[in-house]
Amino acid sequence: MDTPVDLIVGLGNPGPDYHRTRHNAGADLVSELARQSGTKLSPEKKFFGDAARVNIGGRNVHLLIPNTFMNLSGKAVAALAQFYKIAPQAILVAHDELDLAPGIARLKIGGGHGGHNGLRDTVSALGNSKDFARIRIGIGHPGVASQVTGHVLKRAPQSEQQLIDEAIDRAIDALPQAVAGQWNKAMHQLHSQ
Repeated sequence: MDTPVDLIVGLGNPGPDYHRTRHNAGADLVSELARQSGTKLSPEKKFFGDAARVNIGGRNVHLLIPNTFMNLSGKAVAALAQFYKIAPQAILVAHDELDLAPGIARLKIGGGHGGHNGLRDTVSALGNSKDFARIRIGIGHPGVASQVTGHVLKRAPQSEQQLIDEAIDRAIDALPQAVAGQWNKAMHQLHSQ
């Protein structure tokens, strides 16, 4: 896939109760990207979230953090994508990933939702398209399925949060190549660290 990126979405839950919880790792990435770009995300009612535009490697890219709850993320993604006529292949979704340890971030093109409700709703809202790219930010697995909900909705201990933040920074460093559609280069840079 050599499709450039027009929209980067950070998945999370809205409100102070969920701020900096593990499940908000995707939203944290987009917030940090906006901060590093000197841009402020602003509420956009018609997109059901906070949005901005940034320049990454010479390309104008939309940023979006849905303010719907995680399991309704697709509503916001589809609203912005339809408004600006952005194809699923030009969308990059950042999200927390149970199957990766804290400190690891991976780029992935397409695929299923892996039980992630934000991804599941996004796939559905994009007409069942799984063709969008993902930045998977490791948050680790609690080891027992029954503990997953509590795990993702809690804040990580400081030592783990530091690893997650470092992974977010490395993912942001790889974004110029991903945004340009140079996926192999972006993956090599991020995955070889």
